[in-house]
Amino acid sequence: MIVKKILHWTSTANARDRARAAHALARAYVSRRFENEDEKAAVAAMAFLLDDPSPLVRFALARALACSPRTPRAIAFALVRDRLDTAGLVLCCSPVFRDADLVDLFADGCRGRRQAIAMRNDLSFTVCAAIAEVGERSSIVCMLENRKARIGTVAFVRLAERFRDDRKVRSLLLDRQGLPMHVRCELIERVSTTLSQSPWLSALIGKKRMSQVTQNASLDAALTLAGRVRPGEMEQLVEHFRDKGLLTTTFLMNLLCVGNIDFFASSIAKISDSDFVRVRSILVDGRKTSIQALYRSCSIGPEICEVFVEATLLWRNASRNRNIPDTLEFTELLMDRLADRVKSRPVSDLMSMVEGYNLEFKYQSAKAYARSIVDQAA
Repeated sequence: MIVKKILHWTSTANARDRARAAHALARAYVSRRFENEDEKAAVAAMAFLLDDPSPLVRFALARALACSPRTPRAIAFALVRDRLDTAGLVLCCSPVFRDADLVDLFADGCRGRRQAIAMRNDLSFTVCAAIAEVGERSSIVCMLENRKARIGTVAFVRLAERFRDDRKVRSLLLDRQGLPMHVRCELIERVSTTLSQSPWLSALIGKKRMSQVTQNASLDAALTLAGRVRPGEMEQLVEHFRDKGLLTTTFLMNLLCVGNIDFFASSIAKISDSDFVRVRSILVDGRKTSIQALYRSCSIGPEICEVFVEATLLWRNASRNRNIPDTLEFTELLMDRLADRVKSRPVSDLMSMVEGYNLEFKYQSAKAYARSIVDQAA
């Protein structure tokens, strides 16, 4: 009865009053304030109000119904065909849409409606995959900025393929914690390639210096990724590094210096085509001759091989005394032990890298000590 009175009253009320009535009616419906017959009448009244000439009325309905699981699906689908402000609110918030609905609505929608879908709190793997496949840049940005979006590996790979040259999207991808390591590595390499191809930077610092900077940046990025990789992704990342030619003696020595023995062992296992468990066992408990044979199976030259053997034994001794070997102490001990063996150019270059690593850690250690003094004095 009350619904009939509301409809009769709206035939003469102004737009703002009709909007308030529409909002009150919808709120009463989602709050279960009607009996069965009145509830049916309320749905019919909302359907009638969808044809109201004023957008204020339809937006009032959307505000009341957008977040409710009780919203009739027919009403929700009618609202998403309305003006963007009304449609966007329902598309962004309504829980009555299924994944298949959202995929279809995204495919058929304009840019604003697509962005609204990409901002949903309950964005599933399926919908994210669809957005990654066909979404334009603005929708992709909205999805990547949506921390509740559940983006899967397939979607991440597709996004990296489509938007590897887009600085904004690339940055948002790198900021996502769930980004697979091999995709993260490819994006970082793309940044390095872009920088190396910059004529402005080449003119500013010179091509030779530019090449050195990009190589160092690639090495630093690879080491950072190796330190953060999850166990389940390690083998895939090692395979990616091998394909890219990153498993160099410099990279491997850096791994030893920071004590990342698991990634080091996985890399050696991949290069020598050996079992990871066997390789790690040799590194941790094997005899010196076994370690030498392992490194020779990686086609490491005799002189460089001896450097790696000494570094491995030093790491082993350090790890037995503490959980994580101290990098500063490790590099200093390695330089002292090999000071009289630096004869060939390859060994000299490798030890120069170790010395550079040692100096960097001394610098960082000094900064940390100075900061602690300032903090204590504050």
